[in-house]
Amino acid sequence: MNGTKISKPAPSSLIDGLKLREDTAMPLYRQLEEQLVSMIKQGRLAPGATMPAERHLAAELGLSRTTVQHCYDALRKRRLLAAHGRLGYIVQKSETVLEPGMNRLKGFTQEMQELGRTPSSRILERQALSDRLIASIFGLPSTARFLKLIRVRLGDGIPLSREIAWYSLDACQSLEHADLSGSIYTYLAEHGAPPAHCEQTIEATSPDMAECAIFGFTEPLPSLLIKRRTYDQTNRMLEYVEGLFRGDSYAYRLKMKV
Repeated sequence: MNGTKISKPAPSSLIDGLKLREDTAMPLYRQLEEQLVSMIKQGRLAPGATMPAERHLAAELGLSRTTVQHCYDALRKRRLLAAHGRLGYIVQKSETVLEPGMNRLKGFTQEMQELGRTPSSRILERQALSDRLIASIFGLPSTARFLKLIRVRLGDGIPLSREIAWYSLDACQSLEHADLSGSIYTYLAEHGAPPAHCEQTIEATSPDMAECAIFGFTEPLPSLLIKRRTYDQTNRMLEYVEGLFRGDSYAYRLKMKV
């Protein structure tokens, strides 16, 4: 039991509803997991509710922090909890997992809007430069200039992806100094370089420590690495992007026909 002083006690309704037993073969973390699952399904813990911090709940229940951590990790894998950065964990139902379609080209902003989420971005790095490797990907001379943009993409304030994107300034020079708080695809379309089609791959991977910090993960969890090359109608390459999407709240849906 951790002796650290807790400044915000857990809600009494949550604590009072948890009854853990020592006279059973079921581990304590599994007992806690199943009781919290029941509370979520019954609506006693509503979607969007913030859960007590691991240390906090452990102290209230007289458990080790590791026990609560195992429980929260299991609920996250069941997609009933989602890491929410410094806020800790929030309750979600499995049906709230995002399932965007892949039947047409669209950017993150449009994707979130279609799913009923409010999109936003946090720019971590932005610079115009030349890069020999990136130029070779675009099929341009080594002296070609690109806009490099590293962003965290959020839906309803929850970090969903971290992306590293490169845009050809040969295709749209004004992009270097543009306001990029909104959709870049919309900006390109309004400035003579509308995206027309893309080539995209999806791989399973794990986030590194910096990416775990962005998503609020306490340990690396399965994630999706999406690589995309976007072209205009003349097959001129506009964008190369690698985006890491959190696997606990993001799943792609694909419709196929015979």
